[in-house]
Amino acid sequence: MTINCAIIDDEPLAAGLLESYARKTPFLHLLGTYNSAITAMKELREHPADLIFLDIQMPELSGIEFAKILPSQTKIIFTTAFQQYAIEGYKVSALDYLLKPISYDDFVKSANKALEWFTIAHRQQTYAQDRFMFVKSDYKLQRVALDDILYIEGLKDYVRIYLQDGQKIMSLMNMKKLEDYLPRPEFLRTHRSYIVHMTKAATIDRFRIVFGEQYIPISDSYKEEVQNYFDEHTLS
Repeated sequence: MTINCAIIDDEPLAAGLLESYARKTPFLHLLGTYNSAITAMKELREHPADLIFLDIQMPELSGIEFAKILPSQTKIIFTTAFQQYAIEGYKVSALDYLLKPISYDDFVKSANKALEWFTIAHRQQTYAQDRFMFVKSDYKLQRVALDDILYIEGLKDYVRIYLQDGQKIMSLMNMKKLEDYLPRPEFLRTHRSYIVHMTKAATIDRFRIVFGEQYIPISDSYKEEVQNYFDEHTLS
């Protein structure tokens, strides 16, 4: 995967260093380097970047303010000499925060976070469009249609996938990996041991999701996101 990126920094030396880092990172394609957010606006509107390495403290328009007007699909890695901006950076959903002077090692670690995020997002989009996935089961690959899944149960190093027709598929797989790759909010983690296909949830009893005789718990760790889903689909 190649990530189209841009650099916005009003300090020429800092911008030049980041540019050299981006050019030698194989999965990054540098669209441009800009000395202000104002200068970058027109270019990025015509040639959108997937990822922006964005300085926070700049004249005219700060990196924080610029991040607020960017499309949601554009991800940000903030770069700054001032540690106190870290909390503000995370408020606008930055992928990472790099403190100057920035080493290539730190740059690559942040770039790899972005690569992981875009890889997961691409896989979620693929699954959502194709409506199936393959899982390893009994030494073979088995095709599983997303629309057939009711819920998934985690069992230590394995998962058990429960299908509408009563079939159960066991696979050596990590629940976190499944949670990352399955399209959200169609599939939501409700408990450390369960992922539920929310469009198949027909009955909720005392904040448990009911599938026949099986009651799927909703733990406090996942309660807010699940509750938001129910609220969005409830007539009041």
